[in-house]
Amino acid sequence: MSLERIVEEILARAEKEYAEEKARVDAELARLTGDRDRRLAQLREEGLRLSTAEAARERAQKVAAAKLEARKLNYLSRERSGSEGLKAVRELLVGFTESEEYPQVLKRMYSVATDSLGKQVKISGRVEDASVLRSIAGKGFDPTPVPVLGGLVAESPEGARRLNLTFDELLRLREDQVRSLLAR
Repeated sequence: MSLERIVEEILARAEKEYAEEKARVDAELARLTGDRDRRLAQLREEGLRLSTAEAARERAQKVAAAKLEARKLNYLSRERSGSEGLKAVRELLVGFTESEEYPQVLKRMYSVATDSLGKQVKISGRVEDASVLRSIAGKGFDPTPVPVLGGLVAESPEGARRLNLTFDELLRLREDQVRSLLAR
């Protein structure tokens, strides 16, 4: 064997090994590139999914906050309307105390008080109603004024039981009903 032949064989073997190594490197590079591309696609999908979920969560929070604010404003509006309505009712009651029917109402209130507490009741009310209450209750009239819109306060002779028939108290007891009527 000649030296040239040995060199050619060595070169041929080297080229073959180079080609094999190059093919292996190319295959490994292709595999790594494919893995990288798949991983990038997964990361993009995951990022898109997370950003969509986060956007939906934020949107839901903003919608919930807006609904809560709307309910709050609605409640405040109804409260303001109810308060204004109750104020108007109080003004109507004050106006009613100046009507001709008001003394009859006081007589009916006195009748309810005597039915509930007995015939010997002490009656008190507004300063403006003193003459009417004195004529209704006679000796049972207590001249101590009560700061109310109208009506009367009845008390048993021993003071153990009390019946508050003032417009203020009657309105307070039925405030929810009045508010619901005013809301319609």
